Parts: sequence; structure tokens; C-alpha cells
Amino acid sequence: MDLQALYDQAVAAHRRGDLAAAEDGYLRLLAAAPGNPQICHPLGVLRAQQGRVDEALLLLEGVMAAGLPDAGLLKDYGMVLAGAGRSEDALAVFERALTVKPDNLELSQLRIEMLLRLMRHEDVLAATERAADAIGLHQRGLALAGLGRHGDAEACFARVLELQPGSDAALYERGAALAAQGRIADWFASFQVFAQRQQGVGGGAHLAHKLRHDEEQQAWQRGQGLTPAPGLHIEGGARVKVPAINPVNTVDATRQWRENRPQIVVVDNLLTDEALASLRRFCLGSDIWRTAFDSGYIGAFPEHGFSVPLLAQIAEEFQAVFPEICGGLPLKYAWAFKYDSRMDGVHIHADDAAVNVNFWITPDDANDDPRTGGLLVWDVPAPRNWDFANFGMRQDAVRDFLAQNNAKAITVPYRGNRAAIFDSELLHKTDAIRFKDGYENRRINVTLLFGTRGSR
Repeated sequence: MDLQALYDQAVAAHRRGDLAAAEDGYLRLLAAAPGNPQICHPLGVLRAQQGRVDEALLLLEGVMAAGLPDAGLLKDYGMVLAGAGRSEDALAVFERALTVKPDNLELSQLRIEMLLRLMRHEDVLAATERAADAIGLHQRGLALAGLGRHGDAEACFARVLELQPGSDAALYERGAALAAQGRIADWFASFQVFAQRQQGVGGGAHLAHKLRHDEEQQAWQRGQGLTPAPGLHIEGGARVKVPAINPVNTVDATRQWRENRPQIVVVDNLLTDEALASLRRFCLGSDIWRTAFDSGYIGAFPEHGFSVPLLAQIAEEFQAVFPEICGGLPLKYAWAFKYDSRMDGVHIHADDAAVNVNFWITPDDANDDPRTGGLLVWDVPAPRNWDFANFGMRQDAVRDFLAQNNAKAITVPYRGNRAAIFDSELLHKTDAIRFKDGYENRRINVTLLFGTRGSR
């Protein structure tokens, strides 16, 4: 057996991404030369690529124990540790590698990445003080944002975009920095550029209810005389020339917000007629519904095109009309969900924000059961130590928590142009959906999140 030829073939297969052929070669080599560090090293990297992290770490640690590790081995070991979520250990390994190669840019960037994961933002700023390359400036921008210096972060990401105009990551982070400064219109404009670049691609495009929706939407568009070009089509979405938020609800809603415990307020006729009609046409005609969820609904997010000037106007006016509810709180995020007529909606969850504004824009006559179709909000908040995995993947634990706390659900029945405004920490879910068939009858809700969780 020509071991050198076999080794060269295995390495070549590994480089071109043929992991099966590379694995076969490495294992045959190890059978001929057990424990050979020159083989265990790339096999360890391959095992990590296969998701077999424990085996990868064992192999790489064995290689390091066999002699003084070089910077390349330390880098690979650190990256496997990082992939396993062991950020502290990975940081120590990258710092050790830098003692071998002090001026290695890649190792420096990996070290900074671990500092970011560990939220050691001041250390990142020190490490990137003289950064002039796109990666270093991007990392510095993330640290500035983590320290709440959002204007400086925005400038950093703007510089990255000057160096790399096609950087979607920098464009996204610049938008987030604008959002944190309360510059909603600028944030949405940034995300519109991002969405056009991404062509609105989301997830779950293969799901049957997503395919059914897309067929219905295309038929509706043809019926309206629309001929969207391939890619992302935005139908309308301009600011309206009249107020978007109906101001008649201000006094009563503010009083309820001040007095109600838990904090939940129901507001009817939230949008003016012109804003509601414009928003409905945008939601019906735009190709922004890019993310499908298994339970039967689809989502539109700012980075997929749900970021037009009309939405910025609605959010800005909401802050102005209801200053006691969300004045001074930045818009953190926004989305819309559209539902299949007979499938489930969003499961029990809480949102990482201070105030949740959830409003519906489908007419009342689309709803076959006016007692339902809206929202269930429980009178207890989610524990502060819960993360989103608890909400999305452990519905049994959430229900156990509600039962143990004798939680009571407040039902907000569906009404078109009705808003439920509540403390985002309160657990909530979509009520049973019984809407008529037909594209224009699909239930659509819009959510605006203001502030950060626990900030009030």
C-alpha cells in the first residue's frame, strides 16, 4: 500500500468536501499506522464536520499530547471547542496559539469572536482599536452595540459597507443599530435593501400550507392585474398622507394601561381607514411571506421585506399617540403572521420586549366564530430565566408552569383592526382559528415589539 498516495487522496477528498472518501482514507491509514498524529489531526477535523464532537476532541487532544502543538493544530482544536459551545476553553486555546504565531490575523479574529461570545465587549474594543479591515471593524461594531453605543456601532458598520458594499451581515447590523437609536424609518430602509439583496428567501418553502398560500397569492395578484417580476415584489407600502393611528383611543387606553393588572389593553379601530386599506394591500400583494412554520402559519419579517415606510409611520405614530405605554421605548422588532384557515397558530410563548402590540387587519366577516380567532393572554409572566427554547420546544413545561401558578387565560376575541397591547412577558398564544377559505379571508396579525424585556 502506498501510504503517501493514500494520504494525498484522503486530504484531496477532504478539501473538496467528500467527507465519506476522506474518512475511508484516514481510517485505512490509521489501520496501517495506529495513533499517527498526522492522520489523527485531519480525522479529528472531519469528525467535527460530521457533528461527532466528542470523538473530534478526543482525537485532537491525543495529537496535542503527543508533542508540542503547532498553531494550526491549536486553531483547529479551538474551533471544535467553540463549535461545542465551550467559549472560555476556546478562548484560552486561541490565546495559546497566538503565543506561537503572535501576528496571525485569523487567530486574532477567532480570539475576538470568543470575547464577543463571552460579552467581554471592552476587551474587544481594546483588541480592535486600530482595526482597519472589514472583519475587525465588524467585530468592533458588535462590541459597541453590546455596550449600548449604537451611534458608534452604526458608524462602524457603515465603514464596513464602504469596504465591502455587498456585506449583508454589516447591512443587517447597521439596521439593528439604527433601530436601537429609535430611527425606525432609517432602520426599515436599511432592511429593504437587505431584503432585495436576499431576494426575500426564508425557510419552510417546501411545506404544503406555504405552497398553498403562494398559489393563492399568485392567483390574487393576477386577478388584480399585477405581474410581479421574479424576486421580491413589494406592493404599495408608502406612507399615507393622513394619520395612520386613530388618536381617539389615547385617553381610555392609557388609563387602562395604568390601572390594569396584568397590563393588557384592547383597542378597537387602531388604524385609520386609509392606513388599514394600504396595509392590507401591502400584506396581500407583496412577496414577503418567506418563513413557514410547521403548525400552519407563515411569517413576514423586516429582513424579508416587512419594512416599508407605512410600517415605520405606524410605529412612530403609535409611540406618539400612546406615550405612556411605549413613549421612550425603541421599536425592537416587527413582524406579521398569516394563517391557514383551519390550522393552528402560534404556540404559548412570551416575547423578549417590554410592550407587545398585536393587531389584526383581516375583516370581521372572514371569521366564522367571532368568540375566538384572537389571542389568549395568561395573567402570569414567563420566568426571567426562560429562553425561547422553553417557549418553542417545551410546551409541556410551559403548561405545567401555568397550572402550578393557577394562571388564568384572558381571551381577546378577534376583531378586524383591533389591537391587544400588553406586557410582553405575559405568556400568550393564538386562539383557535376558524376562518373562511379564500386568500383575502386569511387571518393576518401584525406585531410591534417595543423596548427590552424587564426594562419597565
